[in-house]
Amino acid sequence: MRVAGIDIGSRTIEVVVTENNEIVESRQTNTGYNPLDEAKKLLKGLSYDRLMATGYGRNLIEIEFDSKTVTEIKAYARGAKELFPAATTVLDIGGQDCKVISLFDNGKIKKFEMNDRCAAGTGKFLEIMAHTLGFELHEFGDYALSGKKDIQINSMCTVFAESEIISLIAKGENRNDIALGLHKSVARRAVSMQKRVRTNGMIVFAGGVAKNPCIRNLLAELLEQDIYVPENPQIVGAYGASLLAQE
Repeated sequence: MRVAGIDIGSRTIEVVVTENNEIVESRQTNTGYNPLDEAKKLLKGLSYDRLMATGYGRNLIEIEFDSKTVTEIKAYARGAKELFPAATTVLDIGGQDCKVISLFDNGKIKKFEMNDRCAAGTGKFLEIMAHTLGFELHEFGDYALSGKKDIQINSMCTVFAESEIISLIAKGENRNDIALGLHKSVARRAVSMQKRVRTNGMIVFAGGVAKNPCIRNLLAELLEQDIYVPENPQIVGAYGASLLAQE
């Protein structure tokens, strides 16, 4: 049986098709202003017997395709556990939310914490800060890694942080140092969430921000342990949804 999982996030949409738990095809696109239309385009031409949706836009798929849905928490937990059987914690930093999920040895969810009320500490936050500093988002982490000076960013509110950055630029601070300070603020926020969930063992880092090398390094440094990142960290939710549909 070929089963598809689709994850409609705030910034991107991912589709994964599995057969016997193996990924046979995956696709990704930007969510855009009309996520349902983008999802239809992504699914067009795909061969599958069953579809399960997750992500903030999952109910759009449920209605349009008469499909089942699953929460992001369950989908990310299932996908991460399949990719890393020893995983005990899943950290997902996406476009507009951040979540930490604690797992039992059998993969069931023990506890989770989620920040989805503002863009603080998310991919959107980093995107706006990169733009303010004149960086492309895909290069932001690399420039932050070259920062030398420890600059403290006091606000995690996107609006106030942007004003703070503009003030630092006006004072002549190096933009790489500012970038490093911003990355540290995001990493500290994620670690604070992780500690409230209180988990030990292997940590799997998923979501678009997991592609950022500076965030990865800072998390490993602050947590004093290795952080495991899937080959494609953005498809973990869609992969998990597909596995759950198959089960």
